Amino acid sequence: MRKIAIAATMALGVTTAACVETRQFADLQFTPPQGDYKLLVLRPNVNVSELTAGGVTQPRADWSEQARANITAALRAQQATRGGKMLVAGRRGAVPGVDADTIAELERLNSIVDQSIVMHKYYGISLPTKRRRGLDYTLGEAAVDLGRKTGYDYMLFLHAEDNRASAGRTALQVIGIAGCIVGYCAPSGGANQLAYASLVDLKSGNVVWFNVVQTGSQLPGVTFGDIRTPQGAALMVERLLGRMKPGRAVRRERAS
Repeated sequence: MRKIAIAATMALGVTTAACVETRQFADLQFTPPQGDYKLLVLRPNVNVSELTAGGVTQPRADWSEQARANITAALRAQQATRGGKMLVAGRRGAVPGVDADTIAELERLNSIVDQSIVMHKYYGISLPTKRRRGLDYTLGEAAVDLGRKTGYDYMLFLHAEDNRASAGRTALQVIGIAGCIVGYCAPSGGANQLAYASLVDLKSGNVVWFNVVQTGSQLPGVTFGDIRTPQGAALMVERLLGRMKPGRAVRRERAS
């Protein structure tokens, strides 16, 4: 998972001030789910870390659990507006009729596929056989079998990372900005987030939609939503899933 985050960050660019960037890809014939559909969301992979005054990133399990709960609640609220029925599996054994080992294997398979998507769609290493073909990635028969067993139409994978500057780090940034005026700049490094999601059609096994969202700020006190809060988590979910674009062929047909 970490490899995906690194690749996506490099592909989207490192922020020097403050910005929000997003870029999504879809299967050529993809239409965003609406109405009476069933969505299975596997346990969101959420990691929140603290950036210390010394520039060390320290994972915080308590912050991560709090953020995961907020993101899960935001997902439920957001999907409810689309009319679908959603199950968020808080653990691998929580999917009815499917054993935990099967879910674990799908998670590993999806991780490999996601890395390929980032490598070829965001990192600039294109494959001649996939040009002009939308996403064209699949989890194969394993995902189709899951759909048969559960009756769900789609499966969503979501990953989110958030780095929060400590009070000491923020103070150092303030000093750094002031110091730049007289020729000395202290190390920077503000809040930044990275999130990505992939949607799998359980009838075909194909990944039909993928999106990456990155926010970043090198300015002290400037953030783009703290996912440790319900409001910040809702903002991230909206940026990631709120404006799903149809596939290119669908858009062309609607425009004609």
